[in-house]
Amino acid sequence: MKQEQQNKPLNILLADDDTDDCLFFEKALKETNIESHLTTVRDGEELMDYLSKNSDHLPDMLFLDLSMPRKTGFECLSEIKENEKLNNLPVIVFTTSFARGIDFERSLINTLSKIGAQEYIRKPNDFEQLKQIIHKALSLLLEKKAA
Repeated sequence: MKQEQQNKPLNILLADDDTDDCLFFEKALKETNIESHLTTVRDGEELMDYLSKNSDHLPDMLFLDLSMPRKTGFECLSEIKENEKLNNLPVIVFTTSFARGIDFERSLINTLSKIGAQEYIRKPNDFEQLKQIIHKALSLLLEKKAA
């Protein structure tokens, strides 16, 4: 890995309307000891507006909640992957599990993968688990950047 890549913080974008979840995520991100900068948007329209205005300097990774007001995570993911300027943005769907059962969730994961989500992560209630999930995702991103 080049020295400048090691010293450059990762730009992380979190799209989530739940204030508590955002604070939980931010705290966990800081404790991963991976240098990063977090930007948070609160709904799907704000997300798409942010990406449009920053299409020349996209974040390194987007953590996307599915259940957001004004425009859902599904809609945003589809728009991102259909847009030439945005479609290379790594997107991790980061959402609360749906109470419809494991078959529904498997189908959901399959659909999200086909649309272009890099990964599907259920929001954990455990802080240590959240840190591990974020650390793993960012470590994989750093490995890809180094290759």
